[in-house]
Amino acid sequence: MAHDVVADALNMMRNAKKAKKEIVKVKIISNLLIEILKIMKQKGAVKKYKIDPKDKSLEITLGDFTECKAIKPRFSCKNEQIETYRRRYLPSRNLGTVVLSTNKGLMTHEEAEEEKTGGSLVAYFY
Repeated sequence: MAHDVVADALNMMRNAKKAKKEIVKVKIISNLLIEILKIMKQKGAVKKYKIDPKDKSLEITLGDFTECKAIKPRFSCKNEQIETYRRRYLPSRNLGTVVLSTNKGLMTHEEAEEEKTGGSLVAYFY
């Protein structure tokens, strides 16, 4: 039984990308996963995703990314610490996105720095 829906889904996406597959079917969904997919779609890492309410599954069409992982444990960080974690998880300055869960909802590390708010680190992709 899966304990972390987000980590399992991102792992399935990464494995499918390495196997050169276009579409991934995720059998367990959550609101957090859907919000992460919205951010990934804005950044081009996911082309589209379709929710099937009958099966409670997701069909994800993969876009352009090399790596996507969940951050475990979910560190909480202040606004001043976001840069430190960005350096830890992303390969270079202008490449990739760290997803944070803040009190204003899920947002990228750029949006969090702009709004001067901290939060809990959830995932990253590049």
